[in-house]
Amino acid sequence: MISNGVRKSAVLASMAVAVTLLIWAGVHNGRERRLEMQRTQDAQASKVALVPAAGDGAPPDGLAPDMKGKPAPGFTLVDLQGKKVSLSDFKGKPVLVTFWATWCGPCKLEMPWLEEFSKKYAGQGLVTLGIATDEVPKSVVSGVLQKAGVTYPTLLADDKVMDAYGGVGYVPQSFYVGRDGKIVEQTAGLDDNGKDEIEANIKKLVGSGQ
Repeated sequence: MISNGVRKSAVLASMAVAVTLLIWAGVHNGRERRLEMQRTQDAQASKVALVPAAGDGAPPDGLAPDMKGKPAPGFTLVDLQGKKVSLSDFKGKPVLVTFWATWCGPCKLEMPWLEEFSKKYAGQGLVTLGIATDEVPKSVVSGVLQKAGVTYPTLLADDKVMDAYGGVGYVPQSFYVGRDGKIVEQTAGLDDNGKDEIEANIKKLVGSGQ
């Protein structure tokens, strides 16, 4: 016969195992929930619509006015080496002017795509000009560009160019400037079809004026 002491020990051991399993299940489920939340957040971040440049959370009303079909405002800005670069330097070429910020997730997401397309369509004359909008040390801007593998020219914005392009209250914002100097297309934000949309606009851009 099994003694009461042995029976009690067996019951206690079973209870200990059950408690251990419950604790493990709780920790495991909690970890899975956190991972699922992170996956959801990452998925949402990859389809960001608009990110306010001013960081004030204002609604996306009053974005840059519709400038399609109008001459692109000229500008002269300095790059990270202090060299002056003007939009007029690329007269007769299709130019993608894209405003971005170092803290902007969607901007960083599209940078490798812009780099890829800059090389892919270079033979058709495409020029990509990135314009950094936030006031941070050049080393910070360079760090973001290096991490994204960006080699196309990046310029530092000033109030004049921001105002000329409608204030650029949200980033990323891109203006596709045709060979005739007029804006063929403009976009703000990034959606599910971000990469495909960018390439479609570039194809439209390089094909204009030919």
